[in-house]
Amino acid sequence: MIDYIVVGFGLAGLSVVEQLERHTKSVHVFENYSQKSSRVAGGLYNPVILKRFTAAWDAREQLQKAIPFYRNIERKLQEKFIYDLAILRRFNSVEEQNLWFEACDKPILRQFLSATLYQNHNTALDIPFAYGKVKYTGRIAIQEMLGCYLNYLDQKGCLSQEVFEYDRIEVQNDCIRYKGLQAKNIIFTEGFGIKRNPFFNYLPVVGNKGEYIIIKCEQLQLNEAVKSSIFIIPLGEHLYKVGATYNHQDKSSKTTTSARIEIVKKLRTFLNVDFEIVAQVAGIRPTVKDRRPLAGTHPHYRNLHVLNGLGSRGILIGPATAENLYHHIEHGATLPKEIAIKRYETNSNKF
Repeated sequence: MIDYIVVGFGLAGLSVVEQLERHTKSVHVFENYSQKSSRVAGGLYNPVILKRFTAAWDAREQLQKAIPFYRNIERKLQEKFIYDLAILRRFNSVEEQNLWFEACDKPILRQFLSATLYQNHNTALDIPFAYGKVKYTGRIAIQEMLGCYLNYLDQKGCLSQEVFEYDRIEVQNDCIRYKGLQAKNIIFTEGFGIKRNPFFNYLPVVGNKGEYIIIKCEQLQLNEAVKSSIFIIPLGEHLYKVGATYNHQDKSSKTTTSARIEIVKKLRTFLNVDFEIVAQVAGIRPTVKDRRPLAGTHPHYRNLHVLNGLGSRGILIGPATAENLYHHIEHGATLPKEIAIKRYETNSNKF
């Protein structure tokens, strides 16, 4: 008998498994690599929504939990994944500069926004109205972190790299049985793959496809992430991740020519030099219409749980939500109403 089976291993799965390991719970992970959104994400952590100059939901508390959480993973795996990286918001007009200063005066944003205008000295970029700078930002090498953690689990003998077969689950009062494993609980952290999960597919994960291109540009010489209509994120060795797109209709994980054209068109509005496209990546973000994650226990099976809906802000949201779910399962703690799946129980009437 083990404590937990975890199905899926993106940022949600990582957040859950690390939370369980912190509390010395035994775990077995199933991962089939079908969901790519965490692995292809830009990797930025940022407490501000830069399109509208507003604070992200619960940003301060999430930031306080997330960075120590990932530092602990670095120490555990003896690898570096977290990189300090400033984020500069390109202003498109004097009016946007004024809106930025108004945002700086708001108590909830004052701690995150610099009231100093930063002038551009990079001739490769067209920045006529200066930058605003966001504080407490950085980049996490998500793909490398997930890969190293999976290797760690594999070495411990608690990883199965295969498709999870829902019809093989035997739900009993005191445990879950699955292919010779017995576990007290199972947590599904499958991202957009939840649409195939017969226990939790009633949850309104709508999916939002995002694509990035990776460019090589030796003339750019950029050491900060720049946000205009899209992000330019430095990766080192003259490589930059550029994007992303948002597509609510296409639910495939294949890259598209239309997305590449869209990104390049936006990039050329403020990049003055030539570049080479060396790669393109795509994934389906697990998004929810109310922009809040999904955590909780199945309305009829007390041993089945879910963590999903992290959307495009999973780096910050994942650790705090996983902690809430852990205490809910182990100690009966009430989940915050903003994240509890109880808000969608009327959708589960088929049970």
